[in-house]
Amino acid sequence: MLTSPKSLLRPIAALALSAGLVGGLTACGSGSPVDNIVGGAIDSSVEGLTGTVQQAVEDAAGEVLGGAGVTTDGTLPESFPADVPLVEGTVRGGGSGPEGSGWVAQVTVAPDAFAAAQQRLEQAGYTASGVDSDADSGFGTFTGSTYRVLLTVSTDTEGVSTATYVVTPV
Repeated sequence: MLTSPKSLLRPIAALALSAGLVGGLTACGSGSPVDNIVGGAIDSSVEGLTGTVQQAVEDAAGEVLGGAGVTTDGTLPESFPADVPLVEGTVRGGGSGPEGSGWVAQVTVAPDAFAAAQQRLEQAGYTASGVDSDADSGFGTFTGSTYRVLLTVSTDTEGVSTATYVVTPV
């Protein structure tokens, strides 16, 4: 069956337009509009997540600590659970809620400390969920038989990395 030239025109035009769009979007390499859009979306998501995590920590500290806030004197409360292993680093401070309702701990760490922190928690019997990390940051929830730990590791603009643990009873 012969096809009329007019009926071939639409598919050929669509194919040419598609090829032109794909070629135009990929021709620029790392500076292409697609890369810029994806990179911008990722950067925006990371910034939003960092802000959300910081706000969650502040909210948890306010609720758990009855508005007392997180101490920055280099100590943890005596009641901080011994079976929540902290990553190696310098303790910045911490706090506790009334009657064992929760704890917060902050530790200054190496920028790549999330993997080590995750490993310590998992070796202590905690199960990871919602974990995501890169070379400078990470976050995740770790659930054990007694406690749930929200762990974040982030690096500020001055290159200082902090691990923040928000611990609540299961």
